[in-house]
Parts: sequence; structure tokens; C-alpha cells
Amino acid sequence: MLSECVWEESPRLLEVEHWSMALPNVQVSRDKLVCAICLDLFKSPVTIPCGHSFCLGCIEQTWDQQFNGRASSCPQCRESFSPRPSLHRNIMVCDIVDEFLRCGAHSAADPRPLLAPGDVPCDFCSGAQLRAAKSCLVCLASYCEDHLKPHRESPAFQDHPLTEPARDIQERKCKVHRKHLELFCRSDKAFICCVCTTSEHRTHQVVPLE
Repeated sequence: MLSECVWEESPRLLEVEHWSMALPNVQVSRDKLVCAICLDLFKSPVTIPCGHSFCLGCIEQTWDQQFNGRASSCPQCRESFSPRPSLHRNIMVCDIVDEFLRCGAHSAADPRPLLAPGDVPCDFCSGAQLRAAKSCLVCLASYCEDHLKPHRESPAFQDHPLTEPARDIQERKCKVHRKHLELFCRSDKAFICCVCTTSEHRTHQVVPLE
């Protein structure tokens, strides 16, 4: 169990002077306690077989959204696991996050700009919402610069087209199939999704949206 915390120059750095095993001067930065999916401090952290850690809810949601029949994979290193691994809380990481919060390191002022009138909010910010930098046409969600990092850096999101922040992003989803409206049916003069072309619009004249 962590026993003593000391502030240094950076409010996001805490120095752990003593572990129960008497390890000297172990430093833990906030970046090491952040989930690579939600980019916030770990909540119920779990460690998957490749060694990377994520919030339990984040990795479960990510794996649930992967295509049926495909092996579950790590969002960071892309290592695949089959069958899907069972998940258990990493007690040590939980304790470190709790101690980090107890020492007040997380309460430092956030230098990032908050949402201004007329801005599109980030759909993934908890607490004070930040301004969205982009909207994803596959996820149908808007992201601030911090939460956009996985889309820019992870191969898992390389096929997700980004657009300028859109306030009506959820309106661009097919109400029947819950997919992105990316086609136009000239026969019915209606916006449709790719699944629509396999059912009620199968014989219609369809063109992609520009």
C-alpha cells in the first residue's frame, strides 16, 4: 500500500517515497494512470494478456463493438486473443489510482479550453465538457483533441472518416439499421445506409453522398 506522497514542481507528478516493500523514490505521472481508450484516469482498471491496461467498461465496450467472429484484440498493440479473455480488476493499479487521487494530484487546474457558446461538445468528456475538434462518421460521435487521439493513432480507427464538428451527427444515422447515412436513393429521394441497399432499396437507383 502506498504510504506517503510529496508534491514537486508539476502538479501532475506525485512522488511515492515508500512502498510496503520499501522501494525508494518511485515516481508515478498521471499519464501512466490514463486509459488509452477514454483518455481519463482508470476506472476499475483491468490488464489484458498482452500487458496493456484499460478501464473495465472501456475494453468491454470496445470488444463488444468488434465484428462477430473476429478475435478480440488490444486497441494499443493489436495483439489478438481467442477466445475472448475473462477480465479481472488489477488491484495494484486500482490502489495507485486511489492514492494518486487522495494526494490531490488530480485536482490541479485543467489548462484545456472549456466549451464556449455555439461549440459542439465532446461526447466523451466527463465533468466539464471540452470543445469537439472532429466528428467521426462511423462512430457518429464528436471528440475533443484528447479523446480524438485513438482515431488519429490507432490502426483500429484508420477507416473512420473524420469531419468538422457536427451538432447533428446523431441525425445522420439510419433510424432502421442504426448505420451512417452514406447513400442517396434517387428512387425514393431519401438518404439511406449501406444495409438499406440489401432490403427495401435493393432494386432502387442509389448513389453515394459526395
